[in-house]
Amino acid sequence: MNSNQLAPETGASIGVRLKQAREAAGLSQEDVAVSLKIPVKGIRQLESGDSSQLGAPVFVRGQLRSYARLLGVQFDEELGQGARPIAPSELVSHTHTPRYRRVFEQATRRAIYIVLTAAIAVPIWMASRELKKDDAKVESLDVATVPAAPSSTVRPAPAEPVHRTPLVASMATLPAPTAAQQALQPALSLTFIGNSWVEVRGTDGRVIESGELGSGQQRSYAAGEVSRVVLGNSSAVEVRNAGRTVDLTPFSRANVARFTLSSDGSLTPGD
Repeated sequence: MNSNQLAPETGASIGVRLKQAREAAGLSQEDVAVSLKIPVKGIRQLESGDSSQLGAPVFVRGQLRSYARLLGVQFDEELGQGARPIAPSELVSHTHTPRYRRVFEQATRRAIYIVLTAAIAVPIWMASRELKKDDAKVESLDVATVPAAPSSTVRPAPAEPVHRTPLVASMATLPAPTAAQQALQPALSLTFIGNSWVEVRGTDGRVIESGELGSGQQRSYAAGEVSRVVLGNSSAVEVRNAGRTVDLTPFSRANVARFTLSSDGSLTPGD
């Protein structure tokens, strides 16, 4: 509500005069309604002063002015005098929330936030701990996947021929071994200075040696007998090929050495 409201008695007196002016002009209420584009019911209410159903007072005054202009009647001063201020309605809040309820709602929202955060963070933290534990338990796959064969599969080492070279009491270079001497030397020999798991396969794919051998044990193989060798603890094994010590570094990974012997006796990295 605002101060532009129209007093009821003012509207009633103007309505009566408008009715008189309309009848003097020989117009019906329907004629005025068509000209002003207002329903006939609205014309009757304007003339009777009952404008409660026509909308806000500012619209009622506008319709009265339009009606007066149509009939050539001047009511501007009366319409202005009829406007009287009306005090605005006092706003009363009907939705007061007690302080304890506001505090409770705030605490509830915070608790929900904490619970949701914990529900997300705790599983992530536990999963990261489990991953760290798993990483600590991981061992070398090369060693872990090597099956432990029963000791009964270990064959006794064949007697290695002993070749004694005569001592020479001079600083002269020793002569190179003859072809006959080289033929007597094993193509491959394994000397164990510590415990190591070993697997030796022949050229036909069968397993010649499989199991764990201890310090001081030796194995020797003739030319063309061996195709593939796996040593679980390669640092505890001394390998000799055709009488020459073999460096296992190019063939080792995680202290597990793998190599194959070609037909000419040379060593190549294994799978």
